[in-house]
Amino acid sequence: MRREDQERALVEVTSRVVDGFVQAAQGRDGYLEGVLSDTLYHEGLRLEREDPSDPATKAYRELYGRVRRELGSASPSRQKQLLTEITRQYAEEVVGNFDDRVYRVATRALPHGLSILLKGASLRRVASMDILLRRGLEDHVQVEGEVEHVKALVDRGTLLVTPTHSSNLDSPVLGYAIYLMGVPPLTYGAGLNLFTNPVLSFFMGNLGAYKVDRRKQATLYKAVLKEYSTCALELGYHSLFFPGGTRARGGEVERKLKKGLLGTAVRAYTNNLQAGRAKPDIFVVPCTINYKLVLEAETLIRDHLAEVGKARFIITDDEFSKPRRILNFMSNLFSLDARITVRFGKPLDVFGNPVDGQGRSLDPSGRVVDPRGYVSRDGAPVRDDQRDQQYTNELAEAIGAAYGDENVVMSTNLVGYAVTALLQRANPGMDRYRLLRTGGALDSFPMSEVHAEVQRVLEALQGLPKPPALEPVLQAGDVPEIVNDALKHFAIYHSLNAAERRGDRLFHLDRNLLLFYGNRLRGYDLGRTLAADV
Repeated sequence: MRREDQERALVEVTSRVVDGFVQAAQGRDGYLEGVLSDTLYHEGLRLEREDPSDPATKAYRELYGRVRRELGSASPSRQKQLLTEITRQYAEEVVGNFDDRVYRVATRALPHGLSILLKGASLRRVASMDILLRRGLEDHVQVEGEVEHVKALVDRGTLLVTPTHSSNLDSPVLGYAIYLMGVPPLTYGAGLNLFTNPVLSFFMGNLGAYKVDRRKQATLYKAVLKEYSTCALELGYHSLFFPGGTRARGGEVERKLKKGLLGTAVRAYTNNLQAGRAKPDIFVVPCTINYKLVLEAETLIRDHLAEVGKARFIITDDEFSKPRRILNFMSNLFSLDARITVRFGKPLDVFGNPVDGQGRSLDPSGRVVDPRGYVSRDGAPVRDDQRDQQYTNELAEAIGAAYGDENVVMSTNLVGYAVTALLQRANPGMDRYRLLRTGGALDSFPMSEVHAEVQRVLEALQGLPKPPALEPVLQAGDVPEIVNDALKHFAIYHSLNAAERRGDRLFHLDRNLLLFYGNRLRGYDLGRTLAADV
């Protein structure tokens, strides 16, 4: 958010959140005290795990200590003042900055610098890298789908891009894809842990990222996040939400989406109408980010299988926290000329209706409808939380369906799914975790059997009423080449190959990874001829 808008946003967020709680307290004795007590309780638990010498921790301890001492005897007006003080503190922590100068430097220099690093170039070779410098990362980030449709809507309203989420690389990858499209930059929420690296923090802190501390579980803090997101949309900042919330631990394409921040789109649209803004429309753009390999796959699938995703809502010690692992991952991936594919779906209005290139909402029959009527009563736009929740549910369903349509299946997904299916069929009735741990009765399969299973899965995907997109090697349909391509990628990065060929047999070595990559196909009805997911 640009500096000229920051104070305005801080005032709006603080006043709206506090006014909302004060209004909810009408006729409910002790309500505000309960909100403050809830905040003190959850924050007390969080601060017990924090470094006591950290300046932010010290500041919060001092603030909460003072609130705790006053709360028991505080009048309703004083409770409101205390609530305002904490809310403002949260808002100041959350607010993101945007600097046009940093954006220009980042988009011009960062891709070129990364290209040199990712190609493994030494400093002595920099002088001979002119072509590479000109092409930058453009060679490796493939942008597909409704690109022109999305670009046509930029000047007609505010974009809300809603991608799938499988890696902490998603935000910079999507940001670069947006840059390649010629679309203005997006503001987005980024985990507070990503700001611990000084260099990364500088760029993120000046490119529109606002801080989200997922360790804060208080209702008040979540209200601040939602209101900040709402204000950013109202101020016309094109935004990015990950509706799946945290990264997909199991590798799947998200189908059940979290609706907290997503619901702010309907609210911001209604507020825009009430304020009489010239361009009130908010266009929701589903998109998928597709990798042949996922940087944090080993940690994510381990966390998924341990069923501690809820307890470890945020992972701070995965591969993304190790710069050399990131460099190694990208260098190896690009050495095979692999593409990261960002595919945009058809834009929607905030109610889940498709919109055309002129920003007009369409009903299922393709007829133009006026979205203002969805939020109007007696001709005037009004807020209705229960009604808006239903609209948000419908929007989430539309985004989830778009994910399935716009998912790009990679060779690693297809082979991971096929080998996992072979494993289950070879070990009927075996417990999932035992099968993944031991590999069952067979340590390998004949290549002919693997090829046959890959062929069956590929045909099942192509036979779907709405088949997903396929990367080029899958489109060509050469099954041995598909398997070879997947095995080459499995071999270049992970600490243990997911699978490898020895002679005429394929050995499954890391079944967790095979499950992770194969899970990208979960959610498609591939028929009973294929083995069920492990």
